[in-house]
Amino acid sequence: MIVARVVVFIAGAAAVYATFGSAVRTVILPRAVPAKLGRLVFLRMRDLFRLWAGPGATYERRDRVMALYAPVSLLVLLGVWVTLVVAGYTGMFWGLGGRSVPTAFRLSGSSVLTLGFERPSDLPATLLTFTEAGVGLVLLAMLITYLPSIYASFSRRENAVTALEIRAGSPPSGVEMIDRYWVLGRVDRLEEVWRDWETWFVQVEESHSSFPALVFFRSPQPDHSWVTAAGAVLDAASLVSSTVDVPRNVQAEFCIRAGYLALRRIADFFGIPYAPDPKKGDPITIGRDEFDEAYDRLARAGVPLKLDRDDCWLNFAGWRVNYDTVLVALAGLTMAPYAPWSSDRSLRAWRPRLFQRRAKVVRPPG
Repeated sequence: MIVARVVVFIAGAAAVYATFGSAVRTVILPRAVPAKLGRLVFLRMRDLFRLWAGPGATYERRDRVMALYAPVSLLVLLGVWVTLVVAGYTGMFWGLGGRSVPTAFRLSGSSVLTLGFERPSDLPATLLTFTEAGVGLVLLAMLITYLPSIYASFSRRENAVTALEIRAGSPPSGVEMIDRYWVLGRVDRLEEVWRDWETWFVQVEESHSSFPALVFFRSPQPDHSWVTAAGAVLDAASLVSSTVDVPRNVQAEFCIRAGYLALRRIADFFGIPYAPDPKKGDPITIGRDEFDEAYDRLARAGVPLKLDRDDCWLNFAGWRVNYDTVLVALAGLTMAPYAPWSSDRSLRAWRPRLFQRRAKVVRPPG
């Protein structure tokens, strides 16, 4: 019996340690370190919300249901943390001896919620009570401070996403953005867009890898999405760099690089596979016919285009290949609304699996 109590005490302490460590990695640690417990909760909650929405649900219903997914999952995660702490300390109180499992459970619940209706009589149990009360308060305080950080980052992200509708339409499109800027005689001001969105990509990379729940927070407007907005800006920059006959704009290339690095590092957290070193000429989800349609539309609008269409296509594909896989996969992961060249081809995109690690594509020699 003594051996059993010792084993249960150690198991309970291990459960509390693992739970607290998961909370620290989720809330405090300022880097993309996956917390398996948080990942498990979010994946299982995702399954429940998908079931709630129904397999044949319209996008409108799916959007209404999934808008609750991230906030509710955060609250469930707090409940899971508290439940595991209560269970762990119940094992430790029982392991100390002198009390039954129901009494140990009441003592643990009273301690973590600082209710004080059950009090220990011995010093070891009293010390455990103090530590459990401290753990419970710290968990609650961490979540309370976590939420303002999330919503501050969410607000900064959505300001740019909402403003993009003015420039790129709804749903956002890189072709539409270039068309509008040309009609308004503002093509020379596109550098401001590239500069602003380079900063936006840097901020999103930092916030969405440190606070991965942000990835699933949906925009206030059902037809908006941070993923499709990112795709529209990257496609516009890629078209300007490859196809539009204007002086080379290095800022557009910086924006593309900032964008694909941000999307890749967010994809790393969720284990989305992609080629880490894609080559010019590798396949992309955009077809040559789609590029030709975009080329013809811009030509009809009077946008100056480079004459060698084949070379334009190769250069555009050379830019797009850097972010194509992760963009489409993140659109599928977040159930993004329809947008051309991103979520419109994400029906069979990557779906998350528990504890999956990113599988890099290794190219054969030669």
